[in-house]
Amino acid sequence: MINKINRCLPSYDESFFLLGPRGTGKSTWLKMVYPDAETIDLLKPDVFNQLQSRPESLSGIVKGNAHAGCFVIDEIQKIPELLSVIHSLIEEQPDVRFILTGSSARKIKRSGADLLAARAIKRTMHPFMACELGNAFSLEDAIVNGMLPIIYGSKRKKAALSTYVKLYLREEIQQEGLVRSLGPFARFLEAASFSHGSQLVSSSIARDCCVGRTTVDGYLKILFDLMIASTLPVFTRRAKRAMASTVKFYFFDTGVFRALRPLGPLDALSEIEGIALEGLVYQHLLAWLDYSERSESLYYWRTARGVEVDFVVYNEVDFVAIEVKNKEKLDNKDFSGLKSFKQDYPEARAILLYRGERQYLEGDVLVIPAEKYLLNLAPDKPSPDILWRR
Repeated sequence: MINKINRCLPSYDESFFLLGPRGTGKSTWLKMVYPDAETIDLLKPDVFNQLQSRPESLSGIVKGNAHAGCFVIDEIQKIPELLSVIHSLIEEQPDVRFILTGSSARKIKRSGADLLAARAIKRTMHPFMACELGNAFSLEDAIVNGMLPIIYGSKRKKAALSTYVKLYLREEIQQEGLVRSLGPFARFLEAASFSHGSQLVSSSIARDCCVGRTTVDGYLKILFDLMIASTLPVFTRRAKRAMASTVKFYFFDTGVFRALRPLGPLDALSEIEGIALEGLVYQHLLAWLDYSERSESLYYWRTARGVEVDFVVYNEVDFVAIEVKNKEKLDNKDFSGLKSFKQDYPEARAILLYRGERQYLEGDVLVIPAEKYLLNLAPDKPSPDILWRR
């Protein structure tokens, strides 16, 4: 079933990097969209050993397969020295395309991927979007298990998520030699899960996991390089008030957040689900804008006094403020952040996503069931609330 799901990422007629965490479906998508491509999988020991010892032998492979106009090199970060060979091949044979997949941007950056800057664009594969799943999408399931394709097809999703997190630690962290010991890093991940959907304060995380702040800063860089976490900046354009300056932090998938976040007697499940719903909306907005090639368009809004709106989309086609509430019935205080934002930015549209079933207008705020909004959020289209206003 997973193989038949059409993804929103468009195909390209040129060489490109396809980046994204493990399990987002990069290889499956490539097999569907480029079935005749010649694949070179660096996760296979024999292939890895040959190309690691002699990166220049890639040239012989390409020239010896003249029938293949497209070459997929899986996990290019395993042998970043291949990039210089690929650059030369593209210069020699402009009609040959290379698709370079990777689950870590760290080694690619270090090895000078800028060599290919004018020759290979960079694209990111995200977890599933609701619009890709259609009627198979379940908001309740997504809040608990996330949207990773590798988890979506599992019959035991909770166990699969736990295994995914552990394998990621072993394969991507330990094998790459990114940390000396997995113990402190595992504690860091647990502590960082409490910052999901919140302002990122590394000193607080350091205190919670009992390591130094500089160590936490290094760990955070690892998460960002591996694309398993990202930050959201504050919207400050034409600010009329004193604004916060601290970014917000999110893991790339709600299911991964839930797998990392410990539960105890003092934790309210509704609070965890609220954070998970906000993260789910975040990952959808991020994928929507990224696939639409407007990735630098997403923010949150927070004044120095703590008045906040969860998300702000601002670009040449959209200006919309979005608040997310994990509740079926709303009261006046749920609209306070959006009302303050509209006072400063009357040009913006305001929407509130919630767990109820009815869509209605509350003043100039359009209240939308979260599931309906996510299902109608599609790349290269504006925020769907535009079509629902009169």
